[in-house]
Amino acid sequence: MQRVEKEIARLIQECDYDEVTRLFNTLSGGKRLRAKLILKIAGEHKDAALLAAIVELIHAASLLHDDVIDDADTRRGVASVNATQGSKTAVMLGDILYSKAFTELVAFDKDVAQTIAASVTALSKGEMMDVNMAEAFNDNEQKYLDMLYLKTATLIEAAAKASALLVGKDADKHALYGKNLGLSFQIIDDILDITSDEATLGKPAMNDFVEGKCTLPYIYLYELLDDADKERLKASHGTKISADESAWIQAKMAEHKTVERSFALAQKLSDEAKEALSDDEALVEILNTMIQRSY
Repeated sequence: MQRVEKEIARLIQECDYDEVTRLFNTLSGGKRLRAKLILKIAGEHKDAALLAAIVELIHAASLLHDDVIDDADTRRGVASVNATQGSKTAVMLGDILYSKAFTELVAFDKDVAQTIAASVTALSKGEMMDVNMAEAFNDNEQKYLDMLYLKTATLIEAAAKASALLVGKDADKHALYGKNLGLSFQIIDDILDITSDEATLGKPAMNDFVEGKCTLPYIYLYELLDDADKERLKASHGTKISADESAWIQAKMAEHKTVERSFALAQKLSDEAKEALSDDEALVEILNTMIQRSY
């Protein structure tokens, strides 16, 4: 990962603007899941670290824009750029990171570059879907999973596929692995938003629901409630819910085991990814570590 961090630092320095460097250095790097995935698949290639750095810049840009859209005050427990510097600055920084990433991406083989570029279009569509879906309570599981694929899984899928293309490995199997890793990773995040506390999350628990997002545990819960409780759950959607209402929702989830049902889907997706690349111990271990985050 030191190679990736050096490449990221170089790309930021090449933007040739001290304010960009200063602001980028305030961002939390996070887990670098996409970069680690690229290195696991294509680490021996001379351009693997650069590809990983490009994907991490794209991911950082998408988060900057996401925080503006969500009016988020924090990101990974650190004050967001839009909270400290304003939304205009956050959007412009995101634009700079996107454009720098694409400037570097065009030097890669056409298939590699196109794979990453197409995922960014899909990611942006997913963000728009997410915003539109937050306007009303969504009880459609497939609609939610389609949005999740576009917003979260596509860039991870593309990172796995592009790195496989870079070194001549099976691109389709690696794409399936990346897609399922991305979906299961986000489903686990959905679970943690409900089951973890604010100190662990770096944001208030059940924040997704307050922001208008109906993640799988809520969708599954809605299916199983009686009519009166369905209306009660919908009335809480997109509002700052009280401690009593939060406790009621969590109690109902425990009663109907909707968190466990969500986890079972994440486990199923993870198992499919393992089956696709069962002979790659490093990639299987990434899945095992990801699944273990939930409990």
